[in-house]
Order: sequence, then C-alpha cells, then structure tokens
Amino acid sequence: MLALGQTRTALHLCALRANFRACNLGQRAHSGPTSRGVARHPPHRSITHHSSKRVSPTLIADASRMSAQGSDVPDIVSAQWLKDRLADVKVLDASWYLPVHKRDAVEEFKASRLPGAQFFDLDAISDTSVDLPHMLPNEAAFAAAADALCINPDDTIVVYDRLGAFSSPRAWWTWHVFGHKRVAVLDGGLPAWVEAGGELESTPVSDSVLTAPGAAAAAAQGPDAGVRPDSRYPAHLDLSQVASWRDVLAAVEAGTTGNLVDARPAGRWRGEAPEVRPGLASGHIPGSKNLPWDAVQNGGRFKPAEQLRAAFQGAGADLGRPLTLSCGSGTTACVLLLAARRAAPGARATVYDGSWSEWGGLPGVPVAKGAA
Repeated sequence: MLALGQTRTALHLCALRANFRACNLGQRAHSGPTSRGVARHPPHRSITHHSSKRVSPTLIADASRMSAQGSDVPDIVSAQWLKDRLADVKVLDASWYLPVHKRDAVEEFKASRLPGAQFFDLDAISDTSVDLPHMLPNEAAFAAAADALCINPDDTIVVYDRLGAFSSPRAWWTWHVFGHKRVAVLDGGLPAWVEAGGELESTPVSDSVLTAPGAAAAAAQGPDAGVRPDSRYPAHLDLSQVASWRDVLAAVEAGTTGNLVDARPAGRWRGEAPEVRPGLASGHIPGSKNLPWDAVQNGGRFKPAEQLRAAFQGAGADLGRPLTLSCGSGTTACVLLLAARRAAPGARATVYDGSWSEWGGLPGVPVAKGAA
C-alpha cells in the first residue's frame, strides 16, 4: 500500500506502455488495507448512485458519448489481433487466483508481463465496505482507479490473465458495467501470447505503481463520495447488468430461476464437494442450472460459437431469454457471459455480483442439493 495522509497528494504513478510514467491527476489521500475477508452472514448491499452535481460538464459529455457509441472492438481477441494493435491499446493484467492455486498474481506481474501492461487488482478496485470478495466498487472509486491507470473514455483496453481466461472476463465485465465499450479479453491470456511469439517485459515495477489504482479507489469509498470534478473518467454504473441477492431471492420465490446458470464445478453445485471459502453452505440456488466455466473453453481459449450454443443448451439454459449468471464470487460467471455473447451475439444477461460467496452465507435463504 501507498503511505497516504489525510490531504490530497499531487501525484499518482501510472504505468503506461513499456515505461511507467506519472499522471499528475491529484487524488484524495487515504490510508488503510485493501484486502478483504469472506462474509459469513453479509448484510444487504445496495449500490448507491451519487449526485452528479460534483461532476464537470466535460465528464457528463464524455459519459454520454461512451453510452451512445457502439464498439468496433470484439469481446474476445486473439494474440495476433493484439500484436497488430499493441501500440494503440491499453493492456491490463487482471490475473487473480483462488487460494487453492497457491500463486501470487502481484509477484508474477513483477516478474514478467505483456509489454506496457498495468496491473488491474480485482480485490483492491472493489467495494471495501462489505465483507465479500471483489464486489463492484462505487462510481467514484472506479473513476479514481481509472484515473490512476491513465485510462480515458475513448481508450481501447485489452485485459488478460495467466490462466487463459479465468479472471480477465471479470475485469472485462467491470469496465463494461461502468460504461466502457472498447474493452476485450485476450483469448488464451498470457500463455497464448507467448505461444504466438509475443514478447514479455520484465523491467522493475515499484510497489507504489502497483498499488496506486487500488489506493485511489479506496480513498474514494464512502457514502458521500462522488466522482471528482477533475477526474478524467466518467464512470456511470449500469445496474441493469447486475443482479443482487434480493433479485435472485425474488426469482426463487416466483419459481423463475430456470435461466440462472451457475459456473461452479459440478461437485460444488450439487453440494457434494466442499466450498473453497470456509463457512459457506454447500449446494446451489434452487432452480438454477450448472455449466462449469471450463466447459466453455478448450485449453484456456473459448470454444467456437456452435459448441458454446450446444453447451448452454445441454445445461438447460435458453440463450434466447435473459440469463442470470452466478459462480463462487462473481468471477467465472463472467466467463459464461463472454461465452454467451460469442454463442449468441446480443444475448442478454446479468451477473449475480455476490454469487455463492454471498448466497451461501446468507441466513435463511433456500439451498438445493443434488442434480435438481
């Protein structure tokens, strides 16, 4: 973490391209940890819209343009696509691991990364007011992180991870939810880049550079926070893409969870295998279907559209109707979202942000076991 006081600091370090240059953006100072625990009985979490009275007219115009413009950037891009455009995109390493992986994403980033890549910390750039892993941050926090990353509204972003496409879809969805259209996932991630002959960068990266986006996001947390007037990024949270536990509970009670698809492994979904996070119930949301996230990939790359359509159909999901996607912590649910978009362009879906980390710790909610 950065050592931060109670006043604004004049400088946020920002990693850009092969060197890491400074952005003189000015962010509110902060101190405190950004790591998060796992909820046992999490409270209801609502996402608050903040007043636009503190937002400059320029930001409002930028946000309107982001919302109105389409995107010529595919959701999923190949290593060759990125190699051909590397000088014109911002690259983010969104690697994240479960405890069972026994790997350290930050240390691996320090050792090597795609040229010019910056680290997008899913845990640090999140809502730190709840005891759940990497929940969506508020608008002010995300705008502050984007500023620290020197990301502008019109930038093309490519996100990757080191397992192929495991955690990078979560970063892709996060940017989409906050209005950024020009963002893609690198199919196959860092391994595919290396396989295609792409070079890696190993220049030293300071801890202050790595933690600046998370520290900026943490400084912008709080019920009275708003997007700073001098922010260069107009973050506007689209709640139509997000499902809450109350939404899911209402669907369970109405018997309309037939198009809720869970990306966890089959054993965990059936309640036969323990959860990776201690203290959570075993099983699944009643009425949900199971399509393990790795069933839509082959060697870390997404399967062709025809095979993906067959996978969703085999799981009992209807791509012609709105989907609700869930998993352990809202990460691999986004893998299914990308797969649905490839299988059926324009497919409508929401991601249950809290997923089983939230549902499995809520007292009194229904939990089903077995294949039904």
